[in-house]
Amino acid sequence: MALHKISDFDSDYRQTFQGNDLKGMSVYSQATDDKIGSISDILVDEQGQFRYLIVDLGFWIFGKKILLPIGRVRIDSSADRVYAIGLTKEQAEDLPEYNSDMAPDYDYEERVRGVYRTEQPLDSSASLDASGVVARGAAARNTTPTHNRDTYSYDRDADLYGTTGNKDQTLKLYEERLVANKQRRKSGEVEIGKRVETETARVAVPVEKERVVIERVTPTDAGKAVTPDATAFRDGEVAHVDLYEEVPDVRKETVVREEVRVKKVTDRETVEAQETIRREELDIDTEGDLDVNRNRTNRK
Repeated sequence: MALHKISDFDSDYRQTFQGNDLKGMSVYSQATDDKIGSISDILVDEQGQFRYLIVDLGFWIFGKKILLPIGRVRIDSSADRVYAIGLTKEQAEDLPEYNSDMAPDYDYEERVRGVYRTEQPLDSSASLDASGVVARGAAARNTTPTHNRDTYSYDRDADLYGTTGNKDQTLKLYEERLVANKQRRKSGEVEIGKRVETETARVAVPVEKERVVIERVTPTDAGKAVTPDATAFRDGEVAHVDLYEEVPDVRKETVVREEVRVKKVTDRETVEAQETIRREELDIDTEGDLDVNRNRTNRK
């Protein structure tokens, strides 16, 4: 009966088991609570049933790996530990070493089973059952047992491969919840620029302009005789008068009319979303007069 590493049997096994993985978990002796090693891999049969944990015995026997039947395992997921049930250091020393490159065959498995079936060494009184398998109460240390490879099934060694005795059976209840996140997206754009417009402006400038006014009036002393020297009859006598006028001086001047300040402000509001979510509840059905503790315990 061929055995496969779990990753070779199912490359997505972590997803199958919802992310749970025994690989790397520490292994402790259930009898002494001493750490004996860690799990390096898992072997499953052709139907995908767990059969062995490959344990690296780094704390007991450096560099040695052995197979630990799944029925001799207690998993404590809350402590991230795996306990080896009934495994002693003497058994670990007698177990055949596992090599990651090997493909365990039936003979190899029988050598492994022979060590776990009993802690007592095989003696002359060891008996065989009808199928030729070493009976309970007899060991297979350093001896290849007689067996019937054609009729053997893992059910014959329920204490080695059964999982019903594992007390750490966990049923996970799931619920959905709403997770609110925010995404920042562009909602619009405001472009502010300047343009030049032209118009005709008019301005009124008051100006002054001089002109000559010639008045001919009769003097108050008209007809009165004057001395010959007071005036003379002279040709070409001219009076000069300078005339001035103002002309408009209009020019353009650039001045600041106003300032435009651009800034952003953030307005806050609450947006409500509504979805239908699901939650699993535990149903407990019992038969008979049983005292079941239904308390809910939160693990941290």
